[in-house]
Amino acid sequence: MAQIFGEFTEDFSERSEFLVLGFSPSSLPIQLRWKTNGLSADFLGDYVKNFFPGDTSAALNKQTEIRSAVSFVANELLENAMKYSDKTAGQPVNLEVHLFSDRLIFLSKNSVHQDAIANFQSYLQELTTSDIGEMYINQVEKSVDNDNDASSGLGYLTMIMDYEAVLGWKFEQSPNNIDIVMVTTMIQLPI
Repeated sequence: MAQIFGEFTEDFSERSEFLVLGFSPSSLPIQLRWKTNGLSADFLGDYVKNFFPGDTSAALNKQTEIRSAVSFVANELLENAMKYSDKTAGQPVNLEVHLFSDRLIFLSKNSVHQDAIANFQSYLQELTTSDIGEMYINQVEKSVDNDNDASSGLGYLTMIMDYEAVLGWKFEQSPNNIDIVMVTTMIQLPI
């Protein structure tokens, strides 16, 4: 049985375009993967901005804003998916971007370690019910106090604060192996 946190939809009937990328989280060490994550995120930003043509100043500004937002969100999703993926599960990491007339929807899907699920879901519960501004300030202070912490928790908060993103998550068993839990992260950006 699937568990949903935040706002999660599976209605993609009105999308006009989409792109799906797949990655093997165990093909490279995580340190080398960061560079490919950035390249992939920038590729998605360049890809999506082309659906907003025009050569006026306003159109060019819109393209720049969209490219920047897409690159940031895609990079954060890839980094999280790669970092927290259960490498022993042998499951790929998928990243999708779907274009709608009023929004972009990003989906990342990866396996997750059984022992990490409870803490992750607790964080998501807090994220979906707390004051985001206060939570953001607390996370910034924590990351400044502990600059060695690789998981600052600022990615999702920045998406909400800077890009008005709407977030959702779906946890479910893998259809291929009931011992593997998959998490799909959904980010909706207004355009």
